[in-house]
Amino acid sequence: MARSITYVILISACGLLWAITRPGPSLTGLYSGLAVGLAVPLTDSLLENRRYLRLLWYAVRWRGRLVRVSASYLFRIKLGDRYLLVRGRRFAQYQPVGGVFKISPDARGLLNQIRALDDDLVPIDEVSQDDLRIRLPAMNLVRFVRWFESGMSRETSPWREFCEELVRPGLVPADLFPYIQHNFIRRMIGPMHYSARAQSLEIFIADIHELIPNPEQQAVLRELMASGNPDVVATTEDQIRRLGAVPGRAQEFRIAESAGWIL
Repeated sequence: MARSITYVILISACGLLWAITRPGPSLTGLYSGLAVGLAVPLTDSLLENRRYLRLLWYAVRWRGRLVRVSASYLFRIKLGDRYLLVRGRRFAQYQPVGGVFKISPDARGLLNQIRALDDDLVPIDEVSQDDLRIRLPAMNLVRFVRWFESGMSRETSPWREFCEELVRPGLVPADLFPYIQHNFIRRMIGPMHYSARAQSLEIFIADIHELIPNPEQQAVLRELMASGNPDVVATTEDQIRRLGAVPGRAQEFRIAESAGWIL
């Protein structure tokens, strides 16, 4: 944000200099120069920081309210026209490989400063310990997201959940998955909404990665998707959008709404 403001000032100065040095300078020329100098970088700055403007609006509109924030990473694992989803560990549904980011002990200082509280919806146990699920005052949303996007004092690699959900249970062999290649697709910051389940305002942040398997890994994943193993399902884009429903057929399983984010 500060760099964008500096950019605006520098370009504005150039526009002002352009106006002053034109032959026969006038107030009209001066104002035109200022307009030229400000319009482009200001527009660029607004576009670059539009997510912060939206969060600032949330902070103003819901000031004084607590917001539940959950920050996760998810994998798009697609072979042909099928997507690989795994059975959820906490809920009876299928969802993308991935999970909530973990924080390091150093993050506690910042979270205390923004008055963040532990999530009271998911029980804290060995699995959920240090998950980046919190409740915080809406007025501190911008500060939280800026910290999150810095990557400081939190998990940044998506490998842990891939390992925990596919490699460690033996769904794919560890010797063929000693590491993975993946592309970062996008960061999604969802709209503010009221969650009946959480009985509070809620916002989701999700980093979407696409797995890039090598030929041996592709073969293993294809075999897994065709195996009928109840811990995974191979499904289509349409079925994901319908949350598992297929027109004209009884619904066999439920797909989590978060699966739609990987499309």
